[in-house]
Amino acid sequence: MGGVAALARDLGHTVEGSDQAVYPPMSTQLETLGIALRQGYTPANISADCDQVVIGNALSRGNAAVEQVLDDGRAYTSGAQWLAENVLPGRDTLAVAGTHGKTTTTSLLAFLLQAAGRAPGFLIGGVAGDFGVSARVGSGREFVVEADEYDTAFFDKRSKFVHYRPLVAILNNLEYDHADIFPDVAAIQRQFHHLVRTVPRRGRLIVNGEDARLAEVLAMGCWTPVETFGLDGDFDWSARLLADDGSAFVLLHAGREVGAVHWSLLGRHNVMNALAALAAAHAVGVELAAVLPALHGFGGIKRRLELLGRARGVAVYDDFAHHPTAIATTLAGLRARVGSARIVVAMEPRSNSMRLGAHAAALAPSLSEADVVVFLQRPELAWDAGQVVSGLRGEGVAVADVAALVAALRACVREGDHVVFMSNGGFDGAPRRFLAALQD
Repeated sequence: MGGVAALARDLGHTVEGSDQAVYPPMSTQLETLGIALRQGYTPANISADCDQVVIGNALSRGNAAVEQVLDDGRAYTSGAQWLAENVLPGRDTLAVAGTHGKTTTTSLLAFLLQAAGRAPGFLIGGVAGDFGVSARVGSGREFVVEADEYDTAFFDKRSKFVHYRPLVAILNNLEYDHADIFPDVAAIQRQFHHLVRTVPRRGRLIVNGEDARLAEVLAMGCWTPVETFGLDGDFDWSARLLADDGSAFVLLHAGREVGAVHWSLLGRHNVMNALAALAAAHAVGVELAAVLPALHGFGGIKRRLELLGRARGVAVYDDFAHHPTAIATTLAGLRARVGSARIVVAMEPRSNSMRLGAHAAALAPSLSEADVVVFLQRPELAWDAGQVVSGLRGEGVAVADVAALVAALRACVREGDHVVFMSNGGFDGAPRRFLAALQD
């Protein structure tokens, strides 16, 4: 929604907005753009002369602001619909879908198109380090959008990505998530197939060839040329790792070497993200050999294993963790980089699926690379974190609030440690609070 606001501002609209919890980096971006931010969903936060209200999918009937919009008969829409009607017409849309890696892959694809001189527009679910913003209209023909399977709004229960009608769609992976709206993985597969149905014959589907659930989606019907990517098998796009931590690899297309990549990102999952983005860029005519060297300077996304700083020999990272698979792959990449150094994880189970306990059984195994885990069990968590802590390979402790979490970390860390904060929310500023405590 912050990106949608930025696009509306880019188009010349006066924009204001409110949220229940306003925190960086998005709040900083919006303030820089001159977008007024107000705390809380109250009717008073909507100006009387507002022409249109764009309502995010976190808001439901019963919300005071939503009820006032309906009672007043105001014009309202969803973020996805607003994008489809105001930005995407006349553009070649490249959509990036998947349970994991959407934000990084979307940023990579926009970065590659920019390196090729295409001046793309984009909407990314995070602040891209190379652009300094999460969205821009762009002057080129291509528009790259992070295509989420979550529902659109309280009045539109379709997945957001069905609005985008892409020319090229990346299907990065598919696992069970969003337990608050999807009963099982088959329900998510049906939504992905709705996306597949919207891609034209002249377009392209870029599909993770290692993912059996995506193969099942395509088996429901496919009318578009498909190109596959992967590391372990015979795919249209693949890579040969030059470093175990994924920081260097050779790109292969149809088994032939295109060139080598040396970059700052870590992990097998980020190599897969790169393969998807490179294949999509190639699908719209980018000469990959010319843009591969640019990846050396790719700055990544804020809050994707973002190194916040070092103090007293301790490295502190902020990571947007929302699913056990993403946690496991992120920590595996870090382990390959740091070797035998201790990894300490501060974990907040904040996503809807996490809070409902849908991933509880998989959390301890996903944290196997961590030597110490400090688990934030807020009073409102509906399940006992003790089952996770007791199943950890390394040491573990559960605490009730962020103050106790920071204190526990201060008591256990030592020089040479790598401390990773994992949450898909603001975490009450815990990463920077801890770093400041170390520096004190």
